[in-house]
Amino acid sequence: MIETFNPATPDDPTVRYFSYGATLSPHFTSVFRSSHRVIDRVEGANDGLVSVESSRWGKYQGTLDDVSHLDLINWTNRWRWYLWGLTGYERNFNAIAFYLHITDMLAKEGL
Repeated sequence: MIETFNPATPDDPTVRYFSYGATLSPHFTSVFRSSHRVIDRVEGANDGLVSVESSRWGKYQGTLDDVSHLDLINWTNRWRWYLWGLTGYERNFNAIAFYLHITDMLAKEGL
């Protein structure tokens, strides 16, 4: 990626780039358990599909903790959250609120 894609795809000087990363410690039943282990060995902390290191582009806004790639794209398992809610486990990430925050930040930047 760094040696092929990035040089062939330069940044547009008229575009401002912002990025976030995410980390996850997958549970035993997580769909990301295997992929997280592989990525962790090669690139370090990751959300199950994308490493924090490779998510950095432009102005890095920060790393979201205990957020999976599915959480980021709002493909949450509502049944899981319902069951976990019964045991007192609270949901730690709201994708819609997160993207509204980004929209607000971009508006304040005049973009």
